[in-house]
Amino acid sequence: MPLKAYGVLITRAVDTRREGSADTPHYQIHLTDDQGVHYRAAVNVQSQERPSELLYLVDDDFRHPVTAALEGLASGWNGLPSGPSGPNLDFVRGNLFDPAKMRSLPPDVDGPDNDLADLLDHYVRRAVADPDARTYVFGERFGPEPAVRDKVFGFLPGNGVHDIHMNQGNSRRFEDDDGVWQDGGLLIHFPAQSRWVGVFLAFQSQAWHTDDATGHTLDPGHPRPEAGGGPVRVVAALVNPPGPAPESETVTLINASPDPVDLTGWQVADRLGHGCAVPAGPLAAGAALVVPLTDGVQLGNHGGQITLLGADGLKVHGVSYTAEQAAREGWTLVF
Repeated sequence: MPLKAYGVLITRAVDTRREGSADTPHYQIHLTDDQGVHYRAAVNVQSQERPSELLYLVDDDFRHPVTAALEGLASGWNGLPSGPSGPNLDFVRGNLFDPAKMRSLPPDVDGPDNDLADLLDHYVRRAVADPDARTYVFGERFGPEPAVRDKVFGFLPGNGVHDIHMNQGNSRRFEDDDGVWQDGGLLIHFPAQSRWVGVFLAFQSQAWHTDDATGHTLDPGHPRPEAGGGPVRVVAALVNPPGPAPESETVTLINASPDPVDLTGWQVADRLGHGCAVPAGPLAAGAALVVPLTDGVQLGNHGGQITLLGADGLKVHGVSYTAEQAAREGWTLVF
């Protein structure tokens, strides 16, 4: 069963609190929306399962079409229906970042800049200090509880967001929370710098190949892609060809390995999950292949995602691009 109340909270960050050596420590953020409603974001910094250290990735110049999809949403809580058509986060399908680049950090240890709470502090306190910064918290809503004061910051009613981490591919103990297009995360927008910061967290016990309907683990033996990626990757795409629609869009693949790879049964898919076949047969070592997109696969000029799927239907590689990158007609994007 997916999360009961998934969405994004759009607010200003006004205070923070570290829980230190608590049994299940969180990094707590006090937030307020434009109507003066108070919220708390409870960010996990330690797992209940071993290994206890969380995986993290910070992109301090985050560029992805999800930021454009957030435009027009009101300050405060915004519930998001499941699916790929909105600004929902999905670490597997959304091509938000390269999971192989995630690293682990302890929750809270002595000394500067050496734990996950320090890392969060670095970015969230910048948001607290900037009155124009906006914080976008993705996860599950809790509250409001009219008669209960918030247990950390004391405001009334108690109200906030948790599960601000990957919410699929869980171990059997937590698989009831599995779902697709419902991952948590923290985005911070600094308008004066035209900059977005993305903070993404996952548990080491979670798997990165998950069922497209349930979010349950498909490949528990490979919880995270290996550093350096697989042998075949998406390296370029002609997203905005010259001329009127329908346009002849293409995706370029390269086999970076020293051995040929059989692409029979492989597919290229867009954000909505529409797929078309990759030409069958072996791709020689070091060779590139231009794949014409057919069967309704579309790369929108307003930003999108491209995912390469193997013959088993599992994700091999994926990239994303923004409307700004796709604006120049006839130019091939290089990833």
